[in-house]
Amino acid sequence: MAISASEVKHVAGLAKLAFTDEELQKFTGQMDEIIGMVQQLKEVDTEGIPVTTHVTDAISVMRDDIAVSGTPREELMKNVPQHQDGYIKVPAIIDESEEA
Repeated sequence: MAISASEVKHVAGLAKLAFTDEELQKFTGQMDEIIGMVQQLKEVDTEGIPVTTHVTDAISVMRDDIAVSGTPREELMKNVPQHQDGYIKVPAIIDESEEA
């Protein structure tokens, strides 16, 4: 085994996870299999293979992030029913009376 139950228990404790003994044995086996697969991948010769960062040839489908000026406040306030001191007035939704 590449990893022991005590190591799995230690990492679980760091992550504030608690496992039963049965779960601990199950996860230890699974972690051991994962570590084995990673070690197997390390044996593959990747010399001369270009790094792949995307699986498709798509460049960037997003537009350029260009800063633009926002709509002037005066123009926005033309569309609101009530405003005061540059803020939009809305009806109160919290009753602050002692009866509530």
